[in-house]
Amino acid sequence: MPSVLLPSSAAAFAPRASPNVVLSRKVEPWLTATLKRVNRVKRPLNNVTQHTRCLTETLSGTKAIWTLCSIMFPKAPDADLRRDDNPLVEALFNYQMIHVQAYVVHVDMVSRNEVAFKLTPETIEALVDFHKDIYSVDAIASTWDWPEKDSQMKKLQEEFVQAANRFIYRTSAQALEGLEDDGAGELLEARSDEAKAMILSLFVPLLPPPPRVVDVLRPPPLLPSATGPDPWWSAGPPPPPPVAPMESWKILPSSPNVVVCTTEANPNLWAGLPLSEMQLPSPTPSYSQPYTTSPYSTAEQYYSTVTTAALVALPLPSMLIQPCSTAASLTGFGWGDRGYQDFALPYGTIM
Repeated sequence: MPSVLLPSSAAAFAPRASPNVVLSRKVEPWLTATLKRVNRVKRPLNNVTQHTRCLTETLSGTKAIWTLCSIMFPKAPDADLRRDDNPLVEALFNYQMIHVQAYVVHVDMVSRNEVAFKLTPETIEALVDFHKDIYSVDAIASTWDWPEKDSQMKKLQEEFVQAANRFIYRTSAQALEGLEDDGAGELLEARSDEAKAMILSLFVPLLPPPPRVVDVLRPPPLLPSATGPDPWWSAGPPPPPPVAPMESWKILPSSPNVVVCTTEANPNLWAGLPLSEMQLPSPTPSYSQPYTTSPYSTAEQYYSTVTTAALVALPLPSMLIQPCSTAASLTGFGWGDRGYQDFALPYGTIM
């Protein structure tokens, strides 16, 4: 229910006043029976106005105090409690019972069908003293120290005082069935456990600050191509790969000397060739099939024994020592440019 529907007496630190009672046009039978039970003096309850006046006067008395719940709290901080093997002795000397009491400030049976209770000044004082003298001491002892610890605990104490004075317990209007003589009462149907849970929720724990986040320096990710065995934190560049040893005769000079393939510069160049056994016929300028009546006469004349032996003894160009030009090689045989052309044409097809 919005706070604007509550009377001014429900505000924090406001003094007690008569409750605000709003009943519907049709009074519930259980309310009529309850009012007749608690009033010693017989009063007429024939209409809504009479029910409203009777309920207001009953809940406005000084003895109209309701017990919402009872909570057992320790009498001293945990370090000062008595230690005994008998748990009953420890319970008698170390714990106390605080009865949470309240009075009715609002009854609404029209829109919300609820009743609102506010804590008595005595209950508020008992809860504040326990929070300051016992709960705060245990909270400080059970947490580690940080610079703002005392100021934060003091802030929690101030917030608890405000929360206890603003505390309003709302429940169904049928809770008025627990009404007794002189307007006092007690919550029924497990409503006491609900009120106890709400009271204990006012005790906010003292939470230390979260740990500071420290930036962790992470190594940069390796590229897919960087799969070498060296780690990323190596001080210098990786060493060059080892060079396999080579024999001295396999190492070539950077600029080899050019071999001149001429008879004047190297007279012994063609000394190993068997030129004495090679007898070449004079080549014909062009190929023409001679006229003959025998089909085998041309082949026998062309492929003679002397010509075949000469071709076998003739070295191929790839067998010559490089670099040597064709003109130089033919010059060694004593032929000029004209002799090379006349020699290459008839034997080009055979090679």
